[in-house]
Amino acid sequence: MGNDSYGVNRDTIIGIVNEVKAVIDMGVEVAIVIGGGNIFRGVAPGAAGMDRATADYMGMLATVMNALALQDAFRGVGVPSRVQSALTIEQVAEPYIRGKAIRHLEEGRVVIFGAGTGNPFFTTDTAAALRGMEINAEIVIKATKVDGVYTADPVVYKDAVRYKTLTFDEAIQKHLQVMDATAFTLCRDQNMPLAVLGIFQHGALARFVCGEDVGTIVRR
Repeated sequence: MGNDSYGVNRDTIIGIVNEVKAVIDMGVEVAIVIGGGNIFRGVAPGAAGMDRATADYMGMLATVMNALALQDAFRGVGVPSRVQSALTIEQVAEPYIRGKAIRHLEEGRVVIFGAGTGNPFFTTDTAAALRGMEINAEIVIKATKVDGVYTADPVVYKDAVRYKTLTFDEAIQKHLQVMDATAFTLCRDQNMPLAVLGIFQHGALARFVCGEDVGTIVRR
């Protein structure tokens, strides 16, 4: 949503697409799980007191809207992509089919997974971890506004230090909020490496893929 109060900010989404395109141009296969907070924020006041499952389904639909916006932006820069939704909305997106998603990746398309896991009470983090394992990804990258995992909140504490690497057990012992607990446990139990980096830090994703000291890697 960029600097807007909610919704899709075109400059922001184009910026994200260009960061991902730099990696795709290296020949890397990329799948994306996208959230919906930027849209759901606009209807959140009306969702106050709403049944949690209903609110979660609304959030899932918001992720599909974001996925379609992302797909359109990829089309604009000449990158083929497909949206797969965990909820059946065949008029606008393919249903999630694991084998088809893997084939899209092998054929050079970006796969954008919408609607989370298709179930309420599960976060986008959990959807990312789950999809990463299903498509046999080498690593799950959490791209956020923060450029890694720090010893403390870097916005509040100027002396906070970024961790280059962590083990899953260290992150738990230090009470570091790397991602949703369910997603984090899933990655740990399935030995899926996890990285946290800043998507709005120009070139960070490409530098990370090239092995430079960017973000934080969490592994066993």
